[in-house]
Amino acid sequence: MRIKPAFALFEDLQCAVQAAFWPTVMALCQSPSLLFRPAAISRFFMSHVWSAFGNGVDENGREVKDRLIPENAHGVVLELGAGYGHTIQYLNKSRVTKYVAVEPNVHMHDQLRCVAHAAGYTESSGSLLILPYGAEDLASILPALGDLHTVDTIISILTICSIPAPEKTLKALVAEVLKPGGQFLFYEHVLSPRADVAWWQRLWTPLWLLAMDGCRLDRPSHLWVQAVGGWSEENIWGKEGEDEENLFWHRAGKFVKS
Repeated sequence: MRIKPAFALFEDLQCAVQAAFWPTVMALCQSPSLLFRPAAISRFFMSHVWSAFGNGVDENGREVKDRLIPENAHGVVLELGAGYGHTIQYLNKSRVTKYVAVEPNVHMHDQLRCVAHAAGYTESSGSLLILPYGAEDLASILPALGDLHTVDTIISILTICSIPAPEKTLKALVAEVLKPGGQFLFYEHVLSPRADVAWWQRLWTPLWLLAMDGCRLDRPSHLWVQAVGGWSEENIWGKEGEDEENLFWHRAGKFVKS
C-alpha cells in the first residue's frame, strides 16, 4: 500500500481538531466534571465534527444513497445513528409514513428535529419519533416502538462502525424490530478485503475511535449483516470509482427479511 493513502486519515483528524477542539475546551471549562466522563467528551467533540463536515460526507455518498434509499425505504422507517438528519432528504414522503431516529448523541437532536419537520415529519402528527438511545439498547427501543416487528425498513448510514457488540445487535434488531418482508438498507465504510489496506485500518483504529466517538475502521459490517441470515434477498455493491487503497472503503446493501 502506498504511504500517502496509509496516512490520509491524519488530514481528516487535523480538520476534525480544528473544527471541534475549542468548542470542546469551552465545554470543559464550563463543566469540569466532564473530565471524568470521556465518552461524553468524545460525543460532544463528534457533534461539532459532524456539524462541520457532515454535509460534505453526505455529498460524497450521494450517488450511492440516491440508488439505495428513495425507491426502497417505505412504511415505518427506523434509522440507526440518525445524526443531524441527512438521510431524511432521501426519503420519499409518499412512501414513508413514519420516521424513527435512533440517535444517542443528544447534541444532535435539535437540528435533527428541524430537518425532520422541514420534510414533513413531526411528533405532533405521529410521523416522527426521536429516541436518545444507541442501536444496542433494545430494552429501551422496543417499548418506545410499542410492539415487536413494527418497522418496515431499517437504515444504517455509517453507523455500524460504532455500535457496541454489532453482530449481536444486528441479529436482535432484525429478529425483534423488522417485520417479515422488511428491508435492511446500509451504506458503511468497512474492512478492506486487501490485506495491506486492512493492516493499516487495524493499526489506526484505536486512535480513530478515541477521537470519533467509537467509530472503527476495521469492521466487515456488510458481512455481519449478511451473516444475520434469514434473508429472502441479498444485494451488496460498492461505490463506483472508489480507490481500493482508501482506508474508508465503502459497501452498500439491500437485504429483505424472509
